[in-house]
Amino acid sequence: MRDRAARRFSLIVFDWDGTLVDSTAIIASCLQAACRDVGEPVPDESSARFVIGLGLRDALARVAPNLAVERYPELSARYRDHYLARDPDIPLFPGARELLDDLAAAGYLLGVATGKTRVGLDRALAAHSLRDRFHATRCADEGRPKPHPDMLLNLMDRLGAPAERTLMIGDTTHDLEVARGAGARAVAVAYGAHEPAGLAALAPLATVHSTAELRAWLAANG
Repeated sequence: MRDRAARRFSLIVFDWDGTLVDSTAIIASCLQAACRDVGEPVPDESSARFVIGLGLRDALARVAPNLAVERYPELSARYRDHYLARDPDIPLFPGARELLDDLAAAGYLLGVATGKTRVGLDRALAAHSLRDRFHATRCADEGRPKPHPDMLLNLMDRLGAPAERTLMIGDTTHDLEVARGAGARAVAVAYGAHEPAGLAALAPLATVHSTAELRAWLAANG
């Protein structure tokens, strides 16, 4: 990693699903199954993957746009049942733990900004023994969800990091919009939920295709 005096960033904030953990296929499948359970048209995989990272209510509204609002709790419950059955199978991406270890050892402030609920993120952090790796985390049910910049602004404020020293790393256009709204910079990862072309349209500093490539970019540019 770069010498501290030469670093561009002091705070690095990661999305969770599709950025640190390989969960996008499972989430998309569970959304499709939940729609099927309540008798709604099943979204194609691309549509299901697009909503990953949004708050759950916003995601469900997009994958089942014709469902009556009063039935959202039913759809949400079916999604949670499917997801919790597969949650223990969700792995970190290869190299993600080592990347976080390197960044922590180098003295970066680390955060998570995620569309997960607090209960869901705490469960995932405990499962992967990463609870103490991050200086602060922010979830969709603790403020305004993505793509609003609220969660990144909150983390920047809590950790005392100015926008020009903050980097958001995520796999969706929602993540890149969060960074833009907060005045921060962003790096896109193209191994998660959204296609590289959509990510590139929001002009991230870089688009990387593996955690190894991300690690190399941060070593040279972080």
